[in-house]
Amino acid sequence: MALPMAAHAAADADAAPDARQFDPVQVTATRTARALSDVPATVDVIDREQLDNHLVRDLKDLVRYEPGLSVTSSPARFGLGGIRIRGLDGNRVLIQTDGIAMPKAFAIGSFSDANRNFTDLETLKRVEIVRGPASALYGSDALGGVVAFVTKDPADYLKDGKNSYVGLKVGYDGQWDGLLGSVTTAFGGDRWSGMVNVNHRQGQETQSMGDRRSTDSTRTAANPQDRDGRSVLGKLVFAPSQDQRFKLTVEGNEDSVDTNVVSSVAPPAPVIAAATTTAMKARDHQTRARVSFGHEMDNLGQGFADDLAWQVYRQDSETTQRTYENRGSGDNASRREREFNFDQRVYGLQAVFHKSLQTGSVEHALTYGLEGTWTETHQKRDGFQVNAKGVVNTTILPDTFPVRDFPISKTTELGLYVQDEMRFADGRLSLVPGVRVDHYELRPEADGIFSTDNPGVAVADLTKTSVSPKLGLVWRFADQWSLFAGYAHGFRSPPFNDVNLGFTNVQFGYTAIPNPDLKPETSDGLELGVRFIGAAAYASVSGYYNRYKDFIESQGFVGFNNQGLQVFQSRNVADADIYGAELKAGVEFGQLSSALDGWSLNGSVAWAHGQNKTEDVPLSTIDPLRGTVGLAYDRDRWGVELVGAFARRKDRLPPAAVANTTPFAPAGYGVLDLMAHWDFAPGAKINVGVFNLGDRRYIDYSGITSSLVSTSSVADRFTNPGRTVSASLAVSW
Repeated sequence: MALPMAAHAAADADAAPDARQFDPVQVTATRTARALSDVPATVDVIDREQLDNHLVRDLKDLVRYEPGLSVTSSPARFGLGGIRIRGLDGNRVLIQTDGIAMPKAFAIGSFSDANRNFTDLETLKRVEIVRGPASALYGSDALGGVVAFVTKDPADYLKDGKNSYVGLKVGYDGQWDGLLGSVTTAFGGDRWSGMVNVNHRQGQETQSMGDRRSTDSTRTAANPQDRDGRSVLGKLVFAPSQDQRFKLTVEGNEDSVDTNVVSSVAPPAPVIAAATTTAMKARDHQTRARVSFGHEMDNLGQGFADDLAWQVYRQDSETTQRTYENRGSGDNASRREREFNFDQRVYGLQAVFHKSLQTGSVEHALTYGLEGTWTETHQKRDGFQVNAKGVVNTTILPDTFPVRDFPISKTTELGLYVQDEMRFADGRLSLVPGVRVDHYELRPEADGIFSTDNPGVAVADLTKTSVSPKLGLVWRFADQWSLFAGYAHGFRSPPFNDVNLGFTNVQFGYTAIPNPDLKPETSDGLELGVRFIGAAAYASVSGYYNRYKDFIESQGFVGFNNQGLQVFQSRNVADADIYGAELKAGVEFGQLSSALDGWSLNGSVAWAHGQNKTEDVPLSTIDPLRGTVGLAYDRDRWGVELVGAFARRKDRLPPAAVANTTPFAPAGYGVLDLMAHWDFAPGAKINVGVFNLGDRRYIDYSGITSSLVSTSSVADRFTNPGRTVSASLAVSW
């Protein structure tokens, strides 16, 4: 979604909260409120009722029943990473909340991993996911797709003439022994309305089915953790008339995790070397805060627009990760402390305009707009070592702290876009061309820390302009049938950390140098599909092909310099092809026979194939064939749903990083979940779920982020939780 204000036109559609409605309204794919049947792309819409009924607590829960989507994770310490769409993940997928992009991810080494998991899903009313390149409307980072979080508004609570609302919710998640609580208040009058939503969560580590609970690297059970987090969302809306609204939004999110990283501790040995890790603990903390001010105007009635919406915002995010490590014993003992910090501050503005007009027999829905962001990014690693004699040393090879792995970076991103939804042949045929022009500037600043660590290395500026076209088509060739097709070009600007990668270590014989000649990563995507939407059933089948060029290889070895040091530099080296097919279908049996009223069946399946064309090996980020099927029975006040999730064995993997070994390939699996909900009184609802009913031992391929080999003795560390129970109780008045 472009702006939180842009969803206003879809408010009436959102008020019908049937989680299995066949043709929901979305905003993200076209920046206009359109039913899915009118969109030349594959879009997933997950509303608040579905989030509640499926007891969604985090990103992995969010896409649990969405084949073709997955979430990366690291079981030892850092937890969930980012969303993977059709084989692309990390910063190649745009994640945004109310139109504001989430902070970038960044990781380096074993002790630092800044993720993008900064949004509390309890604050949301809807999630929209666009699969495939979307740079024509969203610019850089939408190379693989868009995940759009839409937060709640006061109007979502103030319905049927209500002028106040109070809601309480408590919950339990058995996967990580999590306790959750939230309080929501809202008020409203003729012109003013507002809301505040406060959430708190605490718990322990996400369980695995590993049963070895040793206190060293042979452990397969999850490392012990204590987790604590909170969020707040506040909105104040002023409507001077029915046709315009001003909105002030304040949002904050904070998470802290303490981990006893016993999986990094060496097993007991008769002699403990100085380099042997004997204990490791970690404290990870991340925060995000944003304030935004926006304005919507409907029924503008001007020649340049029928309606418009704009917002300005500031967002601050910070990740701080501390590691405390003991090494050796006796006279060889030492204590190491490391700190990693990654923070971003961004100022932004957005404006979107809509205009309907007609030329002859052709209807036009014109959408155009502009975006600008100004971002400053800081990263630093610091640390010291204390030996058995109490001597403090800031050198922990290969680093002499403090260090920056790239200089302080200031980026400017400006984008202009236009799209025309044209309807021909009495509305049976739609063409949707669009184009976006993006301008990207990187201006690094080499401070004393970076210059000391990289003597004589000059940082590089970067200026790039990218043009991203797209063309979509929807042909309604029968009353309930439509054909959709689309072409989209995507791009991703060269990341600041790759342009000015910086580290030099003479003792170890290497250095990294900037690359001002990096080109944007690009993609060209095609998709073709057919949809059927009837009173009793729906189905959507699509196939896609995406060609990616100039993927950036970070820290690639390029040779030796005049001093004999190995030289590393980020380069455009990789091309890739990803293609696949996806199916979604469902039936409401009550529409076929009154005796089956309340019964429904829904299912989906996704298959993908990816190849690294440069090295002619399979892409490691392609998930295996996955599918889901759910049988539900719903009445007015209660319902139950049985869902099965299935995956084929991962059978295409690139060669293992270690010679003469075979990469680990998770086996196929099938698991069943049972969920129920009951509105037992006005304004009171309970949700209960039993997940992994059969207590199956299985591993999601997306959860393997290390170079795991087939002979590993700790593969069970990556297993999903066994049978768990989750529940929530919500009351409101």
